[in-house]
Formats: sequence, C-alpha cells, structure tokens
Amino acid sequence: MRVVVALGGNALLRRGQAPTAENQRTNVRLAARALAPIAEAHDLVVTHGNGPQVGLLALQGAAYKKGESYPLDVLDAETEGMIGYMIEQELTNATPQWQSVVTLLTQVVVDAADPAFRAPSKPIGPVYSKQEAEALAAAQGWAVAPDGAGYRRVVASPQPREILEIAVIDLLVGKGVIVVCAGGGGIPVVERADGGLVGIEAVIDKDRASALLACRLDADALLMLTDVEAVWDKWGESEARAIHHAAPQALEAAAFDAGSMGPKVEAACRFAETTGGVAGIGALGDAAAILRGEAGTTIAIGAKGMSFHPAEGTEG
Repeated sequence: MRVVVALGGNALLRRGQAPTAENQRTNVRLAARALAPIAEAHDLVVTHGNGPQVGLLALQGAAYKKGESYPLDVLDAETEGMIGYMIEQELTNATPQWQSVVTLLTQVVVDAADPAFRAPSKPIGPVYSKQEAEALAAAQGWAVAPDGAGYRRVVASPQPREILEIAVIDLLVGKGVIVVCAGGGGIPVVERADGGLVGIEAVIDKDRASALLACRLDADALLMLTDVEAVWDKWGESEARAIHHAAPQALEAAAFDAGSMGPKVEAACRFAETTGGVAGIGALGDAAAILRGEAGTTIAIGAKGMSFHPAEGTEG
C-alpha cells in the first residue's frame, strides 16, 4: 500500500514543552520508531505540522528592524527544512540500512484571492496571556485570537490548490524512497500574471495539504497522527464517546472544534470520498494499529454510520 502519514504539531512538540532542539529531536525519534513498522511493509510519505516552530521564528524575526524580518513563506521553508532534517535522520536510524529517506522542500499553490487572507485563523507560535497578546498585536501588527486558556498569533490559512513537486514525489515513492514533504502545509506560492511564481504571507493547514497530497499520489491510506487516541463524538458532554469507525457522511453531519479536530476530520472525509481510500486519526504511538483499523478512528466510505470504542479517554 501507499500510505501518507501527517504528523501533527502536538506529536512533534508536546503541549507545554519548550520548543528546544533537544525536545523536538526526542519527539521526532519516538515518531520515527512508531512509523518504522509501516515503512517496512508499505510505501511511506510523511508530512508534518510547523505551527510552534514557524511562530517561534517569526517572533525571533520581530526583533529585527522594521522591514528586515523574513516573510512567512520563507519561514515556512526554513521550518520545512529543519523539521524534515530531523525526521529524515531519525527515520534513517530507525529503518534498515538499505532504506532511502529524503526531505523535499515543497511549494503549494494557493489563490491570492482566497478569503482566508481577509480572515486570519491559523494559530502559530507560543501561547500568551491576553495582556501579552494584545501588546504584541499592537507592537507588531499581528492578529491574535483565543486558543484554549490563552491567546496566540493567527495568520492567513488559504486552501491548497496544487503541489508543484508532485511528479518528483511520485517518482521517488515509486522507487521505494521514503519522502518527507509538504511540511507545515508546504510553502505557499501564487502565480504571477506572467506565469511565474512568488511566495505569499500565509501558513497552509497541514491536514488540508496532506489530504491533497494523498489524493494526488493516489494513496491507499491517509493517517493523521496527534496526541489524542481518537475522534470523539459529542466531546465535552457527559455522553461523549470515542469513534472507532465512521462513514464520511456521518462525520460531516457532526460538529468538531475548528481549532483542533475539525481540520483533521474535514481532511479525512475529503480523502476518503475522493479516492475511496481509508483515513485514520489517532495517537502517534498507535500508528500501525490505526492503519490496521484496530485503534484510533477509521473513516471509509464503506462504513455504516458510526461505531464506538468502549474505552474512555480525552480529546485535545
């Protein structure tokens, strides 16, 4: 099978952890070990989030004089290379010596007229108190919004339209190479009037980009791995239950948090409906079991309504 795995930001940098290189390296190593069994049995493509990292770089850049800080598309490229390097190295260490792994910087075309540019919604960077967030917004011209008990910077998150390097990715996967690509949703670019390309200030949602990537690669499965064990129906209510299997239509009729599980469910449903493949959402450590349909939440067009796990847990 051809499997696309999207590693959530919370799987690479756990909630409350300092964004140090050591912490990220430790988490990436655990991720690589979880993915190694899948890589041994299937063709594997890996994507990842970059919200904490790109926000940190933007915050560091804010220390420069006005006009000297790097735009978000360049920071997206920096984080794609940085995180990709760690994933590539740890996957190389966790798989047989003959297995090739490569990281590919990936440009993703978006529409310059996408309404997302008028309504920033993608949280990046650290969590602040309300007072800190308002001060930074005033000083840097940032948009900020509530995120849990705190506030974070929010930026434009346009819909991904095309993945420019898709033919190269497909070629490498066909040769048995593990490809790390479209990290952080990819580098957002728009087409100029002359047909050329130019980067644009945005951070593409990693789950949407991963679904597009999986569709374009004609993947058999799309796994979205994070720090929770499943999608929950009626989360926050007394009768909340962890979903085991579900049809896309059943999930589309339910409501999920737009800041956490919503984008994953949307991407999973889009992939399943477009390709007829199987999508899975769940905890990183359960990656192989999710692919087998034994853990997490499995979304497929052949499922009937929803079925539920008997065990209890929490949603993030």
